Amino acid sequence: MISKKIQNAINNQINKEIYSAYLYLAISADATSKGLKGAGTWFQVQYQEETGHAMKFYKYLLEQGAEVELEAIAKPKIGFKSLLEMFEATIKHERFITKSINGLMDLAVAEKDYATQILLQWYVSEQVEEEANDNEIIGMLKMAGNSTGSLLMIDKQLGKRGTKS
Repeated sequence: MISKKIQNAINNQINKEIYSAYLYLAISADATSKGLKGAGTWFQVQYQEETGHAMKFYKYLLEQGAEVELEAIAKPKIGFKSLLEMFEATIKHERFITKSINGLMDLAVAEKDYATQILLQWYVSEQVEEEANDNEIIGMLKMAGNSTGSLLMIDKQLGKRGTKS
């Protein structure tokens, strides 16, 4: 059984992960409505991943005999001006999530909760990957500048993203 502090912190993280999914679903709709169907697909896959992240925490709490407490989800921002702005919002959000995961790890270490530390190691590694992917795309978008042709090529590439197994 995990401590009440860990339980509350993980419940809070579930909310953040569900918000992440909600944010990426909103960005997906925004991108698609702007004719960026590839980016829309990329963000739909990201939505699915974030839902999976939340469910991993959800299942962990239940396996530990802890209580799952779901809170209201905040409304995400909509109406981005460009694909670059969408990905800049994405990296900002992922850095926020990384900070939150690191805080959870600090708590698990302080509580000497080894099982939770093992669970969180997966999230630590996942956040490294998330930020690296976002930074790579931001780099490509900055190189493309105002080139419509380059933007279309990037959008096509983003549309090839599939879900992880």
